[in-house]
Amino acid sequence: MGAGRRSLGRRFGWLWAAYGVSTFGTWLAFDAFALIAILALDAGPTQVSLLAAAGLAAGVVVAVPLGPWVEFRRKRPVMIAMDLLRFTALMSIPVAYVLGALSLVQLLVVSVVAAAADITFNAAAGACLKALVPQRDLLVAHGRLEATTWTATIVGPPLGGAVMGLFGPVTSLAANAVSYLLSAVGVRAIGGGGPRPARTDASPRLRGADLFAGWRHILSDPVLRPLFFNTTLVNGLVMATSPLLAVIMVGRLGFTPWQYGLAFAVPCVGGLIGSRLAPGLVARFGQRRVLLTAGTLRACWSVGPAFVGPGVAGLVLVMTVEFGLIACMGVFNPVFATCRLERTPSDRVARTLSAWSVTSKATIAALTGLWGLLAAVTSPRTAIAVAGLLILATPFLLPRRVPGADPVQPASAVGERQA
Repeated sequence: MGAGRRSLGRRFGWLWAAYGVSTFGTWLAFDAFALIAILALDAGPTQVSLLAAAGLAAGVVVAVPLGPWVEFRRKRPVMIAMDLLRFTALMSIPVAYVLGALSLVQLLVVSVVAAAADITFNAAAGACLKALVPQRDLLVAHGRLEATTWTATIVGPPLGGAVMGLFGPVTSLAANAVSYLLSAVGVRAIGGGGPRPARTDASPRLRGADLFAGWRHILSDPVLRPLFFNTTLVNGLVMATSPLLAVIMVGRLGFTPWQYGLAFAVPCVGGLIGSRLAPGLVARFGQRRVLLTAGTLRACWSVGPAFVGPGVAGLVLVMTVEFGLIACMGVFNPVFATCRLERTPSDRVARTLSAWSVTSKATIAALTGLWGLLAAVTSPRTAIAVAGLLILATPFLLPRRVPGADPVQPASAVGERQA
């Protein structure tokens, strides 16, 4: 079958569709919590940063025991339950806004529920993907999911910003809630529930050791360990500056929500391009070299947003910097995600992905709160610049060797690119 038409089966198609609709909804509501806090509740930079940090921190605490719990349960029912939970939680915000009862406390509670549900869903979805797709096709599958992410990111933020400008600050969040309902329908359509996963030991109950099994696997693997520290730190520093950039652009420079969304949507063409190139680059240069090169290049862009100014020049600066960062991430992310699944046994996938996600979100929460305080003491621009300088050091955390990975895949693999 041709490269762009390579089929991964009907069941993966439904998983892909569910992922696509929920991802579109997520990016339609890009930075919705921060924008709602700024536009509807007059929150300042410290409040916005602490809201994001506290919600994530509490969410990861709730999610810690859920990874091991997911490991020994059928994955599709867990995914459906998390979709329905996210739908219910997010829809409470538009309802409260219409009734005039919306508060920062409610935004915090909903962000906690959403963070815990996100971690749980993604852990189950990763295990589901590994069961649905043969190992030889994992990079192709991850490339398609990554391309979907960037496609949604191109369309979602400017459309969401326009919707917020026309119909009010909570409308994009309501659309995101509906997207989770549609995702639940898609996950249900996958079918083939399969047997309940069995424990490999005699104990039928969740043990304390299960809570740390994911971290033990990550830290004992010579490739996953440096990738773990690298991706956690990069994601944390990038996300920590997001509320501060929203305050600068929307709160101080006067950009409208749709302009703010556009500044981050257009550069996502780079992510779409990068995700389509990833399988071919791995086939030609090998997994290790692509991880090292793309991971290094993605560290070179994050100082730029500190210099954003008003008007067209400011938008062009943000778009240029984000394009470079996102193009590199578009190559790196599917290769990294494939490497992680390949190096994780099937009976530890949910716990490993949950541990990874919990750590990543906890780091984002801690750094977001810290960077909010740094911005209060100095300025948002200074805080963004400091984060960008720290990211420049993260390539030293990338693995220099990938034991067991083929240096170069067979030539036939070059054509196996995502649609």
